[in-house]
Amino acid sequence: MDKRLLCFGYGYSARALAARLVPEGWHIVGTTRSTQNFDRIAATGVEPLLWPGTDPRTLVQEFPNVLISAAPEAGRDPVLDVLRDAFQAAAPKMRWVGYLSTTGVYGDHQGNWVDERSPLNAQMERSRARIRAEADWLGLSDLPLHIFRLAGIYGPGRGPFEKLRRGTARRIIKPGQLFGRIHVDDIAAALELSLEAPAGPAIFNLTDDVPAPPQDVIAFAASLLGLPVPPEEPFEDAALSGMARSFYNDNKRVRNDHAKRTLGWKLIHPDYRSGLAANLALAER
Repeated sequence: MDKRLLCFGYGYSARALAARLVPEGWHIVGTTRSTQNFDRIAATGVEPLLWPGTDPRTLVQEFPNVLISAAPEAGRDPVLDVLRDAFQAAAPKMRWVGYLSTTGVYGDHQGNWVDERSPLNAQMERSRARIRAEADWLGLSDLPLHIFRLAGIYGPGRGPFEKLRRGTARRIIKPGQLFGRIHVDDIAAALELSLEAPAGPAIFNLTDDVPAPPQDVIAFAASLLGLPVPPEEPFEDAALSGMARSFYNDNKRVRNDHAKRTLGWKLIHPDYRSGLAANLALAER
């Protein structure tokens, strides 16, 4: 296997993948918008690349594996906007291309189960932009593309603990509302398995096994910390920003069977209880 990976957008999920691959001898290049991030990226064993600011076309031609975790900007995919021709030219000799999308593309299914074949009913513009980006990437011929639709991401340094400690965590109650979640370590594990068996194109949902009401997650996290459980607030009466309120527009359960069956993926953290307990244990070391 050619162990070279180019990451457009070296963010939270890409760092978790690099933590698995670098010890295995992978050469990884990760893009950043600022040279101020170079030292932090290099400390993870990854070569930083300023982009926009440098031309990565040569790397697109040379690197057989590419991960795109950059989100759409102004409704358009920032990588394809600039490098569509480069990717199309390189596609026949590429080994693997991963695109990190979101389960938000499914929109609202009134709490019912969805899988990779379900209609994409997204009404929020940020999720509709993801649908367009997926279609644009799938539109490139001969590209060995794997699309990963991620549920709500959490992991070390990202979760409810700090809000609880600050006293800003809230338990908003909307009856019947469920969210899927995915620990960043499980994302990295799925991506590594995909890299080992790069058949494509393919689409995979990456989510845990237990869709759960958000108030239950907050209550469990509070119990782990030994802090009071925040009071319940009815959704109809809660003062929320437009962005925060929009997250409650969609209600669905997302299946992950396809990723398990096809990639041999086994969840490290099959539910939020396992993931949050692991995060707290890591933070307390």
